[in-house]
Amino acid sequence: MATGKRGRTFSADNGSVWSVAFSPDGRTLAAVNEWNTAQLWDLATGKARPTIVVTEGAGFAVKSVEFSPDGRTLATAIADTTVRLWDVTTRRRRATLVGHTNKVQSVAFSPEGQTLATASDDQTARLWSVPTAKTRTTLTGHTGPVYSVAFSPDGRTLATGSDDKTVRLWEVRTGKARATFAGHTGAVYSVAFSPDGRTLATASDDRTVRLWDAVLPDTDAAIETICRNVNDDLTQDQQVSLLLGRPVGRVCPAT
Repeated sequence: MATGKRGRTFSADNGSVWSVAFSPDGRTLAAVNEWNTAQLWDLATGKARPTIVVTEGAGFAVKSVEFSPDGRTLATAIADTTVRLWDVTTRRRRATLVGHTNKVQSVAFSPEGQTLATASDDQTARLWSVPTAKTRTTLTGHTGPVYSVAFSPDGRTLATGSDDKTVRLWEVRTGKARATFAGHTGAVYSVAFSPDGRTLATASDDRTVRLWDAVLPDTDAAIETICRNVNDDLTQDQQVSLLLGRPVGRVCPAT
């Protein structure tokens, strides 16, 4: 039973801590801070492991950190526009992911660990191949900085939260936008799927947390059902939800 009592406290060496992550086996805690370092702690002993210097020279804030599902790789999102992947055991850099043109705010590994998602102030999210460190797909459509990314538990859908006050769902396989959730009145800073993938939680500058139905219907089947049950065309909201990336016009056959 949770008691709410504070447990062990770890002190960062260098500046404000921006992000933390547990390793999949629960034995290691990682934290990144505003002055270009990542720190690892052994949770069994409470001892700090050697610090990873994420960037050389002038310090850049490290905005987000995430372990790969196998626990062997650490991803760090950096304000210098790059993402760096690290070998957790040796602390050596495995790759630098280059492509964003502004600060990288968030990173997330897909459940199988072969794809990394990133969110950036350049108003895009990207999907990267982890083995090649190359961009697979650039996700465009947000009109403000993108602050958060999260994969659904089955790895098929990516959620993004943005300064433009919207949340978008993307099909990972194709990179196509599948839905836009509008309703927040402030920037969306964080997104998270429920364990069954059916609900998406979002946190916003508007001082609210919202829960959304994240189950996406088959687009063509959904359009056919709507057209069959109404005597008109899709509403504007239905067009926004179902027709992202398609020309907007009359969809249902004229009766």
